Amino acid sequence: MLTAAAVLAVWSLAPAPAAAQGEPQGPEGRGGGRGRGGRGANRPPAGPTPRLPENPLLGVNSGKPDFGGKGMWQVPYIVDMQKQGKTPEGGTIDVPFKPEAKKIFDYRTQTNSKDDPEGFCLPPGVPRMMYTPYPTQIYQLADRVLFTYEGGAHVWRLIWMDGRQHAKDPNPTYLGDAIGHWEGDTLVVDTVGMNDRTWLDAAGHPHGEKLHVIEKYTRPDSNTLRVEATIDDPDFYTKPWTVVTTATWAPGQELLEYICQENNRDLQHLVGK
Repeated sequence: MLTAAAVLAVWSLAPAPAAAQGEPQGPEGRGGGRGRGGRGANRPPAGPTPRLPENPLLGVNSGKPDFGGKGMWQVPYIVDMQKQGKTPEGGTIDVPFKPEAKKIFDYRTQTNSKDDPEGFCLPPGVPRMMYTPYPTQIYQLADRVLFTYEGGAHVWRLIWMDGRQHAKDPNPTYLGDAIGHWEGDTLVVDTVGMNDRTWLDAAGHPHGEKLHVIEKYTRPDSNTLRVEATIDDPDFYTKPWTVVTTATWAPGQELLEYICQENNRDLQHLVGK
């Protein structure tokens, strides 16, 4: 299925997303990291998980797995999180749609995702930021974790880890209000306060403003970032459901400037069926 986001990437003549270049990634080998002159190439064999030093200046991240370093994470192109993701046990995902949510999803499927907000250069939202095929870099500071994204509207995401709680009535935003903590070597990110202007993936899984996402990030080896996202939205799904995907480390690589907002002449052709 050719989504609006994919059409946009082609017609804007932007550099091809790394995840479209054919190097296996993700639970089913979709997406990859060879693109833009070999980005992600020459990756060494996986080694032990790198760790940050024990240093009080690193605050809550002292001695924890290092999610950064000299390189970037190649994010796979997850079009349909149900089909390309796995359950935490490695099984097939069964999305617990409510009837109205299933109607919305089916309509988006029938119209080839022509109304995908990401095709209009809007931020992908959560957890879709980690399903959009442009690299990310992660910085661990004393009281927060910072994600910077090459694509997906070129935004950043702050995960506060200073012990704060969610605001009682957060103003809905694209990436929501995120707070995090460590459970052993797993970074747990709790996000609420998201608006209803995004899709969960390019296939069109819907959500509303009651969306609550719990993400768990682990680095089992030097080359792999495991991303587990639990979706809880009582207006659209009968119970919470979880999707596991992976991103792959590209050592020595850096984010490039990529602009989505200019000169998109193809929107008039995104008519669906």
